[in-house]
Amino acid sequence: MLGLAFGWSLTGPVTVFGQNPDLPGAVKSLQPSLSPSPISDAKLKVFAQALALIEEQYAEPKTTKDLVYGAIQGAMGTLDPHSSFMTPEEFRELQIETKGKFSGIGIEISLKERILTVVSPIEGTPAYQAGIKAGDQIVKINGTPTKNATLLEAVKMIRGPKGSKVTLTINREGFQAPKDFVITREIIPIRSVKARILDDGIGYIRVTNFQDQTDHDLRAYLKKMKQRLTPFKGLVLDLRNDPGGLLEQAVRVSDEFLKSGLIVYTEGRSRNQNMRFFARSGQEDKAAAVPMVVLINEGSASASEIVAGALKDQKRALIVGTKSFGKGSVQTIIPLDDGSALRLTTALYFTPSGVTINDKGIQPDVVVEDKQIPSNESFQKLREEALDRHMKREGLTDKTWNTPISPEELDRDPQLKRAVDLLRHWPPKNLAQTPAPKP
Repeated sequence: MLGLAFGWSLTGPVTVFGQNPDLPGAVKSLQPSLSPSPISDAKLKVFAQALALIEEQYAEPKTTKDLVYGAIQGAMGTLDPHSSFMTPEEFRELQIETKGKFSGIGIEISLKERILTVVSPIEGTPAYQAGIKAGDQIVKINGTPTKNATLLEAVKMIRGPKGSKVTLTINREGFQAPKDFVITREIIPIRSVKARILDDGIGYIRVTNFQDQTDHDLRAYLKKMKQRLTPFKGLVLDLRNDPGGLLEQAVRVSDEFLKSGLIVYTEGRSRNQNMRFFARSGQEDKAAAVPMVVLINEGSASASEIVAGALKDQKRALIVGTKSFGKGSVQTIIPLDDGSALRLTTALYFTPSGVTINDKGIQPDVVVEDKQIPSNESFQKLREEALDRHMKREGLTDKTWNTPISPEELDRDPQLKRAVDLLRHWPPKNLAQTPAPKP
């Protein structure tokens, strides 16, 4: 599913030179230099000669820009899978997600039976106020038919400058013919944190990715839970299928649950990439005393693995689920002069106990497999059932945060059910209370 409230998914923590703030608790060396090492004139001459020959003699005309971009992409293709070249448009999309907001109308969309369909309008947004409903089929955008359009193409057509208008032609059950909805675009916040509670004093927080406002939204929910749940007996932090995001946010989220100690450290080819991040002490508003279980699975990667690894090694939380993805390398985003950028692997992440995340992942303390697909059902059918529940606002995080999770909802999610059961019988015998050693 690609939501207009969500944009592109990141595959790992990102450091943008010139925009990476000094984090509380960070110990690092000098800012890395962006000055590239010199390339010999002979090598550049061969490169220029090859480009000129292609431009002059290739059977079809190619611009210098296309050739240069292709050359850079080819060079990046010789590196690891996480290093890449981003065109100016792709770099802008990345910045939209990490900034936590964009200009649009506020709907989630998906392809259902190859038809562009509204999953749900986000409450309070222009789409919601205009009367767009879950299940609406978008047959045209500004008069252009959406048949055969990809989700990305649809997103690009619907987004636009604040104050501008977009016309969606909607087909809905009960309509005799499709109707036009003219909607004025506004700034839409991207929410990466969702929450629910249980009747017996347990809170549930889901982090979908790590972007600029994640720590702020997390603290807001924790504050509400402390007021609503008396006593606050436990917390489930759900990082399943969280692909990652900003390093600084992984550090801040981890810090929210730790009184002290190392969170993560990095080691790279350059001394400038060797950094240590520690939890801050003396913060009274932290949730460092609440019993805690963290859920992970094979879709938990990078920033989510940093959080899970820190809380596991510091004996702060019990990790439940299946082994995480194992994406433990640092990608530095380096802007280029024309608005494009390089996403370059520059270091590896290590958990507080000195274990590398890369290719190994985080091993759960308690292994709980996800719900098995019945032999008479397919993954596609289960996905469609989950989409239908979401469109009816019956998904786990579709209801208001203070609506208690029902036993029926727990039964549909064996990993969450086990986490809740562990918190109800806290503390588990195998969770030691001594911190991990500092490397």
